[in-house]
Amino acid sequence: MDVLRTPDSRFENLPGFAFAPRYLTVDDSEGGQLRVHYLDEGPADAPPVLLLHGEPSWSYLYRKMIPILVAAGHRVIAPDLVGFGRSDKPSKRSDYTYQRHVDWMQAVLEQLNLQHITLVCQDWGGLIGLRLVAENPQRFARVVAANTMLPTGDHNPGEAFKSWQDYSQKVPEFPAGSIINRATTTELPQAVIDAYDAPYPDESYKEGARQFPLLVPITPTDPAADKNRAAWAVLMKWDKPFLTAFSDSDPITAGGDKLMQKLIPGTQGQAHTTIVNGGHFLQEDQGETLAQVVVKFIAANPLAADC
Repeated sequence: MDVLRTPDSRFENLPGFAFAPRYLTVDDSEGGQLRVHYLDEGPADAPPVLLLHGEPSWSYLYRKMIPILVAAGHRVIAPDLVGFGRSDKPSKRSDYTYQRHVDWMQAVLEQLNLQHITLVCQDWGGLIGLRLVAENPQRFARVVAANTMLPTGDHNPGEAFKSWQDYSQKVPEFPAGSIINRATTTELPQAVIDAYDAPYPDESYKEGARQFPLLVPITPTDPAADKNRAAWAVLMKWDKPFLTAFSDSDPITAGGDKLMQKLIPGTQGQAHTTIVNGGHFLQEDQGETLAQVVVKFIAANPLAADC
């Protein structure tokens, strides 16, 4: 693969983001290596909380949540997906597939030897993270799903998603920071918008972000459909703690929480919540609130003996 790497200087002095960068390398599936960036905060011997971001954000999205989770005694792992943040960015759209994204994050789990994981996932963080849960059930102890989904292509994705998909392909310049700002209930400061644009010095760095909307399964014959159906077969028997914490102002994923509560046994008896005054990127609007929800959820569901 031909790979781009965002200069470190682009990430200097970002507001609210004084975390040390860490890196590992994963197989690019073509005989090469890709550098993946991740944050690793809190006590190294504590069970990890895995924070997975989506499109077109990066681990910066979780900056408000990390200190609260660490203060509660948790280890926090927040990777940047390949093509995002400080991770390497393959330069061709064809380099990005749903399966490769899953494989690259699978490699992160294995290299860091993560066990007893509490997954917190939003947007594509769920499309990837819920696959990881289903394919590595022994590694995961709990799940918090926030404004996410695991589509199989068997159902209409809705007009809001179709509009987003169309926009993402036709807009001449892909404005990552502005996209995030438009999908929040609060107006973000320009410095925060700039931080979301930091990974992309120019349009050539955005092929992964451009491709993501096309990788969501929206037809039954999508390349990822069968594996997502297989994941649902596991999730529909999943009896470990599973919490939904969707926001009240996200047209893209509205209703997904009710579906999960209906289909996933581990949701039963949990304190599901709707985060008030939160857009699609609820970590920006209500990051502190979501972090407290996660802290309480973990405390209310101690590790089982077989986890």
